[in-house]
Amino acid sequence: MCGIIGIVGTKPVSERLIDSLKRLEYRGYDSAGIATIEDGRLDRRREAGKISGLEAVLAEHPLSGQTGIGHTRWATHGAPTTRNAHPHVAGRVAVVHNGIIENFAELKRELIAAGRVFESETDTEVVAQLIDAELNAGLSPLDAMKAALDRLEGAFAIAVLIKGDDDLIMGARRGPPLVVGYGDGEMYIGTDAMAVGPFTQRVAYLDEGDYVAIDHKGARIFDASGAPVERPVVTVPASAALVEKGNYRHFMEKEIHDQPDAVQHTLSSYIDPIAGVAGAPGGFDFAGIERLQIVACGTASYAGMIGRYLFERLAGLPCDVEFPSEFRYREPAVTAKTLAVGISQSGETADTLAALRWCKARGLQTAAVVNSHGSTMAREVDLFWPTNAGPEVAVASTKAFTAQVSALTALAIAAARQRGRIDAAEESRLVGILMEAPRLLAEAIFDEDVIHTLALDISRARDVLYFGRGAMYPLALEGALKLKEISYIHAEGYAAGELKHGPIALVDEQTPIIVIAPSDDLFDKTMSNMSEVIARGGRVIMITDADGAARAPETVRTIVAPTCDPLIAPLVLAVPIQLLAYHVAVQKGADVDQPRNLAKSVTVE
Repeated sequence: MCGIIGIVGTKPVSERLIDSLKRLEYRGYDSAGIATIEDGRLDRRREAGKISGLEAVLAEHPLSGQTGIGHTRWATHGAPTTRNAHPHVAGRVAVVHNGIIENFAELKRELIAAGRVFESETDTEVVAQLIDAELNAGLSPLDAMKAALDRLEGAFAIAVLIKGDDDLIMGARRGPPLVVGYGDGEMYIGTDAMAVGPFTQRVAYLDEGDYVAIDHKGARIFDASGAPVERPVVTVPASAALVEKGNYRHFMEKEIHDQPDAVQHTLSSYIDPIAGVAGAPGGFDFAGIERLQIVACGTASYAGMIGRYLFERLAGLPCDVEFPSEFRYREPAVTAKTLAVGISQSGETADTLAALRWCKARGLQTAAVVNSHGSTMAREVDLFWPTNAGPEVAVASTKAFTAQVSALTALAIAAARQRGRIDAAEESRLVGILMEAPRLLAEAIFDEDVIHTLALDISRARDVLYFGRGAMYPLALEGALKLKEISYIHAEGYAAGELKHGPIALVDEQTPIIVIAPSDDLFDKTMSNMSEVIARGGRVIMITDADGAARAPETVRTIVAPTCDPLIAPLVLAVPIQLLAYHVAVQKGADVDQPRNLAKSVTVE
């Protein structure tokens, strides 16, 4: 959530700040603003709503400063109004902030008692007021920054301008990420590589607790204690920095079509197709553990649930999947031979990161299935298991999900071999099946006509129900999540076997029922559940393969996916589920890439 960009430039920066903020729209936001310094004068422009509104303000009241900061805000404290938009200014200080200052109320009371006047409802303004108070007490900008940081509690990334210091930007991170970009006579600070990507590919990632001062000479980085430190400068691929829609209407549509490549690239890190073997990057041996504990949020948790089916069925390895926001607060019982695995597209998901740190503090080995290879999670875990989906911009995850499932499938095959549950021949057979997934994903993508027609009908519904059995149950949960995320239609996913234990009460003639039922060993049981729905007037849409469609009742409308082995059915059948949600949202005229109230990367609890 929220996006930060800062530029110490050699020419006016406002247009470039806006360009960078547009590239951060994928993170979700409800207001935007920039501030610049020119000839010792600090000025800002802010606007609630989309960046286009801020551009209109700048057209009437331009800023010409060569040093500036910008921000897209996702509201936490205070309504999404212009008054609460960043940057926030107090005296000589302007601040943009991602995260939550947990002790802001206490600090605010203290500052008000000292005579300071607040103009917003946000926790962010406390940061500006604290730094300004320390400056007034005679401290230098860096010392004032450190003094303020020592008072703050919570998770945050900030960037700071000081009136009178025309070529200085300071930044700090505690939780949410922050990177420093190195240019030709210029320096940058931003939320991630995508923020600074239009200007440079050379970045340094700040470590937890770091703070930094950038100017035309470079960057001075300090750890939480105030000691000077160096962080390695790395070159990020251009693809990680610059992302375009191409000829697609939306990033989500593009990313659905990216999935064959995303899965293929991910599998390249896990399997040797010539030798027919699978392995965990880093050479991890699953024979040495007794249990897996997967922690993940949202779509990633459903990938984890599919992984649980695979690890338990193929490898005989007990596996639990939990939301990290619940996991660590219930003080779970864990053992030394448990491997804790986090799954995250961004690698910055606050709850998942906190759960992994909790496990590590108790002596557990940790691993992470992560798409952002330079992220905090990727750097902190013992075992980094990459997905190679490339940048995912749409808030609703698609290619990151199938990349996660493909990585978990390969890992489950490796675990099965290492634990003696399958022999080399069976491993080779399963690897061969998994290698078919990219081709079958491509076939599934190019069968959109039927989905487009069904989407028109579903777009008129108030409620939609999804059912599935086995690994199709988490896919039903994912389908329901996708639909409600981007179309705002209420949707729920259920295990089909639980139909008679409550959900059947929701079935009527107005509610579309989407049944995910490939022709596997659970097909007949799912058909029995579907018959109960049809008998009560339910409008059934069945997502299946050719054999399943041939066995479906005449009253059932079908979406036919390519026939595949049950091992990769969750990958292949994910495509029609995603396309259905996408086309329903388009029919409703929703903002597909940036659905309301949601953020791409949730970096605070």
